Parts: sequence; C-alpha cells; structure tokens
Amino acid sequence: MLDIKIKKLSSNELDEFVALIRVFEEVFEMKQFQMPNESYLQSLLSRDDFFVFVTLLDGKVIAGLTAYLLRQYYSERPLVYIFDLAVQSKWQRNGIGKSLIKKINEHCKKEGMEEVFVQADLADEYALDFYRSTGGLPEEVIHFTYPLN
Repeated sequence: MLDIKIKKLSSNELDEFVALIRVFEEVFEMKQFQMPNESYLQSLLSRDDFFVFVTLLDGKVIAGLTAYLLRQYYSERPLVYIFDLAVQSKWQRNGIGKSLIKKINEHCKKEGMEEVFVQADLADEYALDFYRSTGGLPEEVIHFTYPLN
C-alpha cells in the first residue's frame, strides 16, 4: 500500500494546482500545451464553485481531479461535475483514482451536494471500466459541442 495523502486545495496552494495541470498534460498527452498565466489560475483556485483535489506521494503531486459546482433551479442542492481526473502513468492501477473519487464523494455528501457526475468517451474503455469500478452508474447520453472559434 502506497503512503499517499489526498487533499482539497485551498486558494493559497497554486504550486500544487500547477503541478496537477502538468500531470494532466502528461497523462492526456497534450501536445503544445501552454499553461495559462498564474493570476488566472489563482483566480480560478480562489472560486467557491471550483474544486481541486490532489494526491501527494512524498509531498509530490502524482494525481488529482478538478470539479465544478453547478447550482440548480430544480433543487437547492447543487451538482458537482468532475471535469478532469488523472493519475501519473507509473502510479495507475494502485487504487489512487478510486481514492480520489471516494474523497470527492465524501466531501460533496458532507457539504450537502445532490450528486457528483463525470463524462467519459464511449471509445475510452479504460475510463468506462474505471468509473464502473468506482460505483458510478452509467447513463447513455450524447454530448453535443458548439465550437465558437
């Protein structure tokens, strides 16, 4: 069992947020990625409707997730959308991703959120299997995008 620590970042932990974005860059193979400026990232980290959870191994960020709180009009209890979740390749299949899902679910339940949800591409069998293994209930939907550039 790895000696890892999972924590929700506060607004003064920009360096760990940047380290997580670098994990995303590596795992998602983001070619020619350019990091947004630190003042923008700081403003995002300071928001009450944006969450960042990181997994630390010996103080180094090796995994994490980002999520957005979505306020509803059908209910006073908000939804939480997991936007990205990644574990550095060499640490995958050690239960770290499952621990992140458990941690955000516990946090959101404690805070009175109604539901946590995440999207996965139909072609990404690894992600589909992973989310099923964490107790996620799949829904068949089609996601439409409207590119604006």
